[in-house]
Amino acid sequence: MTALRPERDSSGVPYDEQYASYEEQGSYEEPGAFAAAVDHLADPLTDPLPGQHPSPWFRSGQPAPEPEPQFPEPEWYDPQGYARDWYGAEQRPEPEPAREPTYEELYGAYAPQPQPRPPLDDETVGLRTADTRRIVEPEPQPEPEREPERPTGGRAARRKAAKKGSPPAASRAESAAPLSRVEARRAERAKKPSAGTVISRGVGELFITIGVLMLLFVTYQLWWTNIRAHQQANGAANDLQEEWAKGKGKPGAFEPGQGFALLHIPRLDVVVPIAEGIDKSGVLDRGMVGHYNEGGTKTPMPEAKQGNFAVAGHRNTHGEPFRYINQLEPGDPIVVETQDKYFVYKMASILPQTSPGNISVIAPVPEGSGFTKPGRYITLTTCTPEFTSKYRMIVWGKMVEERPRGKGKPSALVN
Repeated sequence: MTALRPERDSSGVPYDEQYASYEEQGSYEEPGAFAAAVDHLADPLTDPLPGQHPSPWFRSGQPAPEPEPQFPEPEWYDPQGYARDWYGAEQRPEPEPAREPTYEELYGAYAPQPQPRPPLDDETVGLRTADTRRIVEPEPQPEPEREPERPTGGRAARRKAAKKGSPPAASRAESAAPLSRVEARRAERAKKPSAGTVISRGVGELFITIGVLMLLFVTYQLWWTNIRAHQQANGAANDLQEEWAKGKGKPGAFEPGQGFALLHIPRLDVVVPIAEGIDKSGVLDRGMVGHYNEGGTKTPMPEAKQGNFAVAGHRNTHGEPFRYINQLEPGDPIVVETQDKYFVYKMASILPQTSPGNISVIAPVPEGSGFTKPGRYITLTTCTPEFTSKYRMIVWGKMVEERPRGKGKPSALVN
């Protein structure tokens, strides 16, 4: 509603007289009508004077009537809905709250979406404290302990739970409670191992001990005995050469275990002392070669004009001087060095295997050697197969040269 317009202005002339009616002014369609109307509006005489208010209410000094309040029209109006609300009918559902429009609805589906701002680093930031440079990692929180499941049921359920490792609450309560004397005795008996367990442990420890002892024995036989025998044989050879240099040890009778010559096998790179007798502990186990000199096995010395000079030596362990005599071939030299002479033999034949009691192999004319008449021979005997003493291996040779020491070493030792 608007205020009423006064009939007169400040001049007291009615508006009807000041302005002609629309019919009197004529239509704007007439020529010059529109320009005259515009000039009439732009005339400064029609504007109020400075300091005057165009409103007649202001000039009269009367207060202007207050405008009636304007109420916004409702978004929707439903008379029937009001009637239903008034008489208790089903009420109209309230409208849903307006949601915020999405980025696509505001800016369109093809508008570029804002990109996340990249984190700042040391190169783009001028100053940064030590605390901000460290990456604070959250401390690991301990997992809450899970209470073991409590079995439901009778004795069978409790047994299954005990096997799985989660005893029921009743058993935990019993374990926390003090034990009686009988229960304590039973617990102590259960801790003690049974007789079968003790016996099995003892047998296992015995086997382990035996295995360790056997390993030590094998190590001693295959490794330590050779080292010790080589030391003793080298010592005996050095002592023998010193005696020869001093003029001692003239040919003659020798005591058992006494060294009197050196045996050279150039093909096998063997130089070993020859001692009197074939005693195992006094001669053979010390890494030396023993000369057969007792009873029916007595053989002559190399200086004899005829005969078979026979010696024995280990094939394995204790220096093993005859380990590779099976590799000798006919014609290979075998040299016996004494204080005065060198006796050079040529390998003639080999007997791979014979019984230990066959003493005919060291006879003056040995059987199986291929020799048919007496001569000056040498016989080497050792055990076979390797690491056993079940049989004997025999190698024969025939003397081809007797050379005094004054003439120097034979060609077999020089080459």
